[in-house]
Amino acid sequence: MNNEIKSLTPEKEKIDSRGKIHSLLGKFRRQHWVDYAFIVAFVIILIVTALMSDVFFTQRNLSNLMRQSVTNGLLSLGMLIVILTGGIDLSVGPIVALTGIIVAGLYKSGVPLPLAILTCLFVGGAVGAMNGFFIARFKLQPFIVTLATLGAIRGFVYVYSDVPITPTDTAYRAVLGAGMIGPFPVSALIMLASYPVVWFFLNRTRSGRAIVAIGGNEEAVRLAGINVRGNIFLAYILSGLFAAIAGVILAARLGISQPSVGSGFELDAIAACVIGGAILGGGGGSTFGTLAGVAALGMIDNLLNLFNVQSYYQQILKGAIILIAVLARRKQR
Repeated sequence: MNNEIKSLTPEKEKIDSRGKIHSLLGKFRRQHWVDYAFIVAFVIILIVTALMSDVFFTQRNLSNLMRQSVTNGLLSLGMLIVILTGGIDLSVGPIVALTGIIVAGLYKSGVPLPLAILTCLFVGGAVGAMNGFFIARFKLQPFIVTLATLGAIRGFVYVYSDVPITPTDTAYRAVLGAGMIGPFPVSALIMLASYPVVWFFLNRTRSGRAIVAIGGNEEAVRLAGINVRGNIFLAYILSGLFAAIAGVILAARLGISQPSVGSGFELDAIAACVIGGAILGGGGGSTFGTLAGVAALGMIDNLLNLFNVQSYYQQILKGAIILIAVLARRKQR
Protein backbone atom coordinates (compact mmCIF):
# COMPACT_ATOMS: atom_id res chain seq x y z
CA MET A 1 0.00 0.00 0.00
CA ASN A 2 2.78 2.39 0.93
CA ASN A 3 4.61 1.51 -2.26
CA GLU A 4 1.51 2.36 -4.28
CA ILE A 5 1.20 5.73 -2.56
CA LYS A 6 4.86 6.45 -3.15
CA SER A 7 4.53 5.52 -6.80
CA LEU A 8 1.55 7.83 -7.23
CA THR A 9 3.11 10.80 -5.45
CA PRO A 10 5.63 11.76 -8.20
CA GLU A 11 2.88 11.56 -10.82
CA LYS A 12 0.66 13.82 -8.73
CA GLU A 13 3.53 16.27 -8.26
CA LYS A 14 4.08 16.34 -12.04
CA ILE A 15 0.39 17.07 -12.62
CA ASP A 16 0.42 19.83 -10.00
CA SER A 17 3.58 21.33 -11.51
CA ARG A 18 2.07 21.31 -14.99
CA GLY A 19 -1.06 22.96 -13.65
CA LYS A 20 0.98 25.70 -11.98
CA ILE A 21 3.00 26.27 -15.14
CA HIS A 22 -0.15 26.56 -17.28
CA SER A 23 -1.68 28.90 -14.70
CA LEU A 24 1.40 31.13 -14.70
CA LEU A 25 1.57 31.17 -18.49
CA GLY A 26 -2.09 32.07 -18.70
CA LYS A 27 -1.60 34.91 -16.20
CA PHE A 28 1.46 36.09 -18.13
CA ARG A 29 -0.48 36.17 -21.38
CA ARG A 30 -3.39 38.04 -19.82
CA GLN A 31 -1.13 40.68 -18.30
CA HIS A 32 1.18 41.23 -21.28
CA TRP A 33 -1.03 40.96 -24.34
CA VAL A 34 -1.37 44.75 -24.31
CA ASP A 35 2.41 45.16 -24.48
CA TYR A 36 2.57 42.75 -27.41
CA ALA A 37 -0.22 44.65 -29.16
CA PHE A 38 1.66 47.94 -28.84
CA ILE A 39 4.87 46.31 -30.11
CA VAL A 40 3.04 44.96 -33.15
CA ALA A 41 1.47 48.39 -33.75
CA PHE A 42 4.91 50.01 -33.51
CA VAL A 43 6.35 47.59 -36.09
CA ILE A 44 3.40 48.20 -38.41
CA ILE A 45 3.95 51.96 -38.16
CA LEU A 46 7.63 51.46 -39.06
CA ILE A 47 6.73 49.40 -42.10
CA VAL A 48 4.09 51.88 -43.26
CA THR A 49 6.55 54.73 -42.74
CA ALA A 50 9.22 52.99 -44.79
CA LEU A 51 6.76 52.46 -47.63
CA MET A 52 5.22 55.94 -47.61
CA SER A 53 8.20 58.21 -46.97
CA ASP A 54 11.64 58.28 -48.56
CA VAL A 55 12.81 61.01 -46.19
CA PHE A 56 12.07 59.41 -42.83
CA PHE A 57 15.12 57.13 -42.63
CA THR A 58 17.64 59.71 -43.79
CA GLN A 59 20.39 60.78 -41.37
CA ARG A 60 19.12 64.34 -41.20
CA ASN A 61 15.55 63.37 -40.37
CA LEU A 62 16.60 60.80 -37.77
CA SER A 63 18.78 63.42 -36.06
CA ASN A 64 15.85 65.83 -36.03
CA LEU A 65 13.62 63.07 -34.67
CA MET A 66 16.01 62.42 -31.79
CA ARG A 67 16.27 66.13 -30.97
CA GLN A 68 12.51 66.56 -31.07
CA SER A 69 12.00 63.57 -28.75
CA VAL A 70 14.35 64.88 -26.05
CA THR A 71 11.84 67.20 -24.40
CA ASN A 72 9.11 64.60 -24.15
CA GLY A 73 11.66 61.95 -23.15
CA LEU A 74 12.78 63.93 -20.12
CA LEU A 75 9.26 65.02 -19.17
CA SER A 76 7.99 61.45 -19.45
CA LEU A 77 10.75 60.20 -17.18
CA GLY A 78 9.74 62.63 -14.44
CA MET A 79 6.06 61.90 -15.08
CA LEU A 80 6.69 58.16 -14.70
CA ILE A 81 8.16 58.65 -11.23
CA VAL A 82 5.07 60.62 -10.18
CA ILE A 83 2.63 58.15 -11.76
CA LEU A 84 4.30 55.29 -9.90
CA THR A 85 3.25 56.97 -6.63
CA GLY A 86 -0.34 57.12 -7.86
CA GLY A 87 -0.15 60.83 -8.72
CA ILE A 88 0.04 63.08 -11.76
CA ASP A 89 1.94 66.26 -12.61
CA LEU A 90 0.20 68.72 -14.92
CA SER A 91 2.68 71.52 -14.24
CA VAL A 92 5.58 70.18 -16.33
CA GLY A 93 4.67 72.26 -19.41
CA PRO A 94 4.79 75.62 -17.59
CA ILE A 95 8.02 74.57 -15.85
CA VAL A 96 9.56 74.01 -19.30
CA ALA A 97 8.50 77.52 -20.34
CA LEU A 98 9.67 79.09 -17.07
CA THR A 99 13.12 77.49 -16.98
CA GLY A 100 13.65 78.06 -20.70
CA ILE A 101 12.96 81.77 -20.47
CA ILE A 102 14.96 82.13 -17.24
CA VAL A 103 18.08 80.48 -18.66
CA ALA A 104 17.88 82.63 -21.80
CA GLY A 105 17.31 85.81 -19.78
CA LEU A 106 20.14 85.14 -17.34
CA TYR A 107 22.57 84.13 -20.07
CA LYS A 108 21.70 87.18 -22.15
CA SER A 109 22.29 89.44 -19.12
CA GLY A 110 25.83 88.10 -18.68
CA VAL A 111 25.37 85.33 -16.12
CA PRO A 112 27.70 82.37 -16.86
CA LEU A 113 25.86 79.54 -18.57
CA PRO A 114 26.58 76.87 -15.86
CA LEU A 115 25.22 79.20 -13.17
CA ALA A 116 22.15 80.00 -15.28
CA ILE A 117 21.47 76.30 -15.78
CA LEU A 118 21.89 75.54 -12.06
CA THR A 119 19.45 78.35 -11.27
CA CYS A 120 16.89 76.79 -13.60
CA LEU A 121 17.36 73.36 -12.01
CA PHE A 122 16.78 74.94 -8.61
CA VAL A 123 13.63 76.66 -9.87
CA GLY A 124 12.27 73.44 -11.38
CA GLY A 125 13.02 71.49 -8.20
CA ALA A 126 11.40 74.22 -6.10
CA VAL A 127 8.17 74.07 -8.12
CA GLY A 128 8.16 70.29 -7.77
CA ALA A 129 8.81 70.61 -4.04
CA MET A 130 5.82 72.94 -3.71
CA ASN A 131 3.62 70.41 -5.48
CA GLY A 132 4.94 67.59 -3.34
CA PHE A 133 4.49 69.55 -0.12
CA PHE A 134 0.79 70.22 -0.64
CA ILE A 135 0.12 66.71 -1.93
CA ALA A 136 2.09 64.82 0.73
CA ARG A 137 1.48 67.07 3.74
CA PHE A 138 -2.20 67.91 3.26
CA LYS A 139 -3.19 64.84 1.18
CA LEU A 140 -4.65 66.99 -1.58
CA GLN A 141 -5.45 65.48 -4.95
CA PRO A 142 -2.38 65.68 -7.26
CA PHE A 143 -4.60 66.64 -10.18
CA ILE A 144 -5.97 69.69 -8.37
CA VAL A 145 -2.63 70.82 -6.93
CA THR A 146 -0.69 70.55 -10.18
CA LEU A 147 -3.56 72.09 -12.13
CA ALA A 148 -3.37 75.12 -9.84
CA THR A 149 0.41 75.19 -10.26
CA LEU A 150 -0.01 74.99 -14.02
CA GLY A 151 -2.00 78.24 -14.07
CA ALA A 152 0.18 80.01 -11.52
CA ILE A 153 3.49 79.19 -13.20
CA ARG A 154 2.14 80.03 -16.64
CA GLY A 155 1.15 83.46 -15.34
CA PHE A 156 4.54 83.93 -13.69
CA VAL A 157 6.26 83.20 -17.00
CA TYR A 158 4.50 86.18 -18.58
CA VAL A 159 5.31 88.31 -15.55
CA TYR A 160 9.00 87.51 -16.04
CA SER A 161 8.84 88.31 -19.77
CA ASP A 162 5.88 88.66 -22.10
CA VAL A 163 8.15 88.71 -25.16
CA PRO A 164 10.53 86.03 -26.50
CA ILE A 165 14.16 86.22 -25.35
CA THR A 166 17.03 85.39 -27.71
CA PRO A 167 20.55 84.99 -26.26
CA THR A 168 23.15 86.94 -28.22
CA ASP A 169 25.86 84.31 -27.68
CA THR A 170 25.35 81.30 -29.97
CA ALA A 171 27.62 78.98 -27.93
CA TYR A 172 24.65 77.94 -25.80
CA ARG A 173 22.76 76.67 -28.81
CA ALA A 174 25.85 75.19 -30.47
CA VAL A 175 26.56 72.88 -27.51
CA LEU A 176 23.17 71.76 -26.20
CA GLY A 177 20.95 72.54 -29.15
CA ALA A 178 22.94 71.57 -32.24
CA GLY A 179 25.97 69.77 -30.79
CA MET A 180 26.74 66.30 -32.13
CA ILE A 181 28.85 63.40 -30.87
CA GLY A 182 29.25 61.18 -33.88
CA PRO A 183 25.79 60.62 -35.41
CA PHE A 184 23.99 61.42 -32.13
CA PRO A 185 22.87 64.85 -30.88
CA VAL A 186 24.27 65.85 -27.48
CA SER A 187 20.77 66.53 -26.16
CA ALA A 188 19.60 63.03 -27.15
CA LEU A 189 22.57 61.45 -25.38
CA ILE A 190 21.74 63.40 -22.22
CA MET A 191 18.17 62.15 -22.39
CA LEU A 192 19.17 58.54 -23.07
CA ALA A 193 21.70 58.60 -20.22
CA SER A 194 18.95 59.68 -17.83
CA TYR A 195 16.93 56.49 -18.33
CA PRO A 196 19.40 53.96 -16.86
CA VAL A 197 20.03 56.37 -13.98
CA VAL A 198 16.31 56.46 -13.17
CA TRP A 199 16.06 52.70 -13.66
CA PHE A 200 18.81 52.21 -11.10
CA PHE A 201 17.09 54.65 -8.74
CA LEU A 202 13.71 52.90 -8.96
CA ASN A 203 15.03 49.34 -8.76
CA ARG A 204 18.18 49.51 -6.67
CA THR A 205 17.67 52.26 -4.10
CA ARG A 206 15.50 52.31 -1.00
CA SER A 207 13.66 55.50 -1.95
CA GLY A 208 13.06 54.31 -5.50
CA ARG A 209 11.57 50.99 -4.39
CA ALA A 210 9.43 52.86 -1.87
CA ILE A 211 8.08 55.13 -4.63
CA VAL A 212 7.07 52.07 -6.67
CA ALA A 213 5.49 50.41 -3.63
CA ILE A 214 3.49 53.51 -2.68
CA GLY A 215 1.54 53.37 -5.92
CA GLY A 216 0.74 49.70 -5.35
CA ASN A 217 -0.47 49.99 -1.75
CA GLU A 218 0.22 53.20 0.12
CA GLU A 219 -1.29 51.99 3.39
CA ALA A 220 0.85 48.84 3.43
CA VAL A 221 3.96 50.93 2.83
CA ARG A 222 3.01 53.23 5.70
CA LEU A 223 2.42 50.28 8.04
CA ALA A 224 5.85 48.93 7.07
CA GLY A 225 7.39 52.05 8.60
CA ILE A 226 8.42 53.74 5.36
CA ASN A 227 8.20 57.52 5.11
CA VAL A 228 5.40 57.89 2.57
CA ARG A 229 5.27 61.69 2.72
CA GLY A 230 9.00 62.07 2.17
CA ASN A 231 9.07 59.78 -0.85
CA ILE A 232 6.06 61.44 -2.49
CA PHE A 233 7.75 64.78 -1.87
CA LEU A 234 10.93 63.44 -3.54
CA ALA A 235 8.98 62.14 -6.56
CA TYR A 236 7.57 65.58 -7.36
CA ILE A 237 10.97 67.24 -6.89
CA LEU A 238 12.44 64.83 -9.45
CA SER A 239 9.58 65.56 -11.85
CA GLY A 240 10.30 69.28 -11.56
CA LEU A 241 14.03 68.72 -12.10
CA PHE A 242 13.50 66.73 -15.29
CA ALA A 243 11.08 69.38 -16.54
CA ALA A 244 13.74 72.03 -15.86
CA ILE A 245 16.36 70.07 -17.80
CA ALA A 246 13.89 69.72 -20.66
CA GLY A 247 13.24 73.48 -20.61
CA VAL A 248 16.94 74.34 -20.75
CA ILE A 249 17.60 71.94 -23.64
CA LEU A 250 14.49 73.03 -25.56
CA ALA A 251 15.52 76.69 -25.35
CA ALA A 252 18.95 75.73 -26.69
CA ARG A 253 17.46 73.74 -29.57
CA LEU A 254 15.07 76.50 -30.62
CA GLY A 255 17.58 79.30 -30.08
CA ILE A 256 14.80 81.43 -28.59
CA SER A 257 12.73 81.24 -25.41
CA GLN A 258 9.03 81.97 -25.77
CA PRO A 259 6.65 82.37 -22.83
CA SER A 260 3.95 80.43 -24.69
CA VAL A 261 6.02 77.26 -25.15
CA GLY A 262 5.12 74.07 -23.29
CA SER A 263 1.38 74.08 -23.85
CA GLY A 264 0.12 70.50 -23.98
CA PHE A 265 3.49 68.97 -23.10
CA GLU A 266 1.97 67.23 -20.08
CA LEU A 267 -0.41 65.38 -22.43
CA ASP A 268 2.52 64.01 -24.45
CA ALA A 269 4.32 62.87 -21.28
CA ILE A 270 1.25 61.10 -19.91
CA ALA A 271 0.65 59.44 -23.29
CA ALA A 272 4.23 58.14 -23.48
CA CYS A 273 4.03 56.70 -19.95
CA VAL A 274 0.68 55.01 -20.56
CA ILE A 275 1.77 53.56 -23.90
CA GLY A 276 4.89 52.24 -22.17
CA GLY A 277 2.88 50.35 -19.54
CA ALA A 278 2.43 52.85 -16.73
CA ILE A 279 -0.88 52.48 -14.91
CA LEU A 280 -2.59 55.72 -14.00
CA GLY A 281 -3.24 55.54 -10.27
CA GLY A 282 -0.02 53.64 -9.57
CA GLY A 283 0.86 49.98 -9.53
CA GLY A 284 2.85 49.60 -12.74
CA GLY A 285 5.32 51.19 -15.13
CA SER A 286 8.90 50.90 -16.33
CA THR A 287 11.63 53.15 -17.69
CA PHE A 288 12.19 50.96 -20.76
CA GLY A 289 8.49 50.98 -21.56
CA THR A 290 8.35 54.74 -21.16
CA LEU A 291 11.29 55.17 -23.52
CA ALA A 292 9.49 52.98 -26.07
CA GLY A 293 6.40 55.16 -25.67
CA VAL A 294 8.47 58.29 -26.24
CA ALA A 295 9.98 56.76 -29.38
CA ALA A 296 6.55 55.74 -30.71
CA LEU A 297 5.03 59.18 -30.14
CA GLY A 298 8.07 60.91 -31.61
CA MET A 299 7.92 58.77 -34.71
CA ILE A 300 4.19 59.40 -35.15
CA ASP A 301 4.66 63.16 -34.75
CA ASN A 302 7.55 63.16 -37.19
CA LEU A 303 5.61 61.17 -39.76
CA LEU A 304 2.59 63.46 -39.48
CA ASN A 305 4.84 66.50 -39.89
CA LEU A 306 6.40 65.01 -43.00
CA PHE A 307 2.93 64.72 -44.50
CA ASN A 308 2.02 68.26 -43.35
CA VAL A 309 -0.77 67.12 -41.02
CA GLN A 310 -1.97 70.01 -38.85
CA SER A 311 -1.12 69.96 -35.15
CA TYR A 312 -4.80 69.93 -34.21
CA TYR A 313 -5.20 66.46 -35.68
CA GLN A 314 -2.06 65.36 -33.86
CA GLN A 315 -3.63 66.37 -30.53
CA ILE A 316 -6.79 64.43 -31.40
CA LEU A 317 -4.66 61.36 -32.16
CA LYS A 318 -2.73 61.64 -28.88
CA GLY A 319 -5.94 61.94 -26.89
CA ALA A 320 -7.30 58.84 -28.60
CA ILE A 321 -4.05 56.95 -27.91
CA ILE A 322 -4.26 57.76 -24.18
CA LEU A 323 -7.89 56.64 -24.02
CA ILE A 324 -7.21 53.38 -25.85
CA ALA A 325 -4.14 52.62 -23.71
CA VAL A 326 -5.99 53.29 -20.45
CA LEU A 327 -8.91 51.10 -21.54
CA ALA A 328 -6.54 48.31 -22.57
CA ARG A 329 -4.77 48.33 -19.20
CA ARG A 330 -7.81 48.85 -16.98
CA LYS A 331 -7.61 45.31 -15.51
CA GLN A 332 -3.89 45.46 -14.70
CA ARG A 333 -4.53 47.83 -11.80
